[in-house]
Amino acid sequence: MEDSWPEFSVNDALGWLLYPRMVAEFPDHVWIATEGDEVIARAFSLPFALHTEARGGVLPANGWDAVLMWAFSDQRRGVEPDTVSAIEISVATDRQGEGLSARMLAAMRESVRAAGFAELVAPVRPSGKPAEPDTPMAEYAYRTREDGLPYDPWLRVHVRAGAVIDSVAPLSMTVSGSLAQWREWTGLPFDTAGPVQVPGALVPVHCEPERGYAVYVEPNVWVRHPLG
Repeated sequence: MEDSWPEFSVNDALGWLLYPRMVAEFPDHVWIATEGDEVIARAFSLPFALHTEARGGVLPANGWDAVLMWAFSDQRRGVEPDTVSAIEISVATDRQGEGLSARMLAAMRESVRAAGFAELVAPVRPSGKPAEPDTPMAEYAYRTREDGLPYDPWLRVHVRAGAVIDSVAPLSMTVSGSLAQWREWTGLPFDTAGPVQVPGALVPVHCEPERGYAVYVEPNVWVRHPLG
């Protein structure tokens, strides 16, 4: 399925390592929507233990990356999960704007509830944030419209479905690479020190030409979906 993820985002080291294992090891937490033989949307989630003594029910600052690590670590050690986190909901590029993301979220909520979990959480990647890369996420996440719903379209879908905004995950995903890699991923020169505006990025990428690398630290927004 062709989706709209920017090229650099699929080079998150943890995602690159663990994404292929989700389908094999957590098949009950994978959903696809089809039309005929065509896949038009997909969704992934992972079960993990949030309410342990060490984690204390607090959603982690390194959101998306943390959930991937926790879920596979818990599975390996036989820790009973008590929470499910969305990992991705994507719609084919030619089918966006049809409400499929909301339908996939609804299917995920219902499936997680039916499995006996009391809560679904999600480190949301706000869809409108790339248009404002310099706006702090703590400011953007809590911006609302006149009707009180979130300003951001994807956050708005979650809130309409019953979620509440919990917190900002300031380092939810980290993508580091050589200057050559960033040039390949983005088509940009990456020859100037400091912040670089990259299409599709939620915040600027930090470039260090003298040291030969650039790093992107993406903030997400934690939302909680009570399912009781």
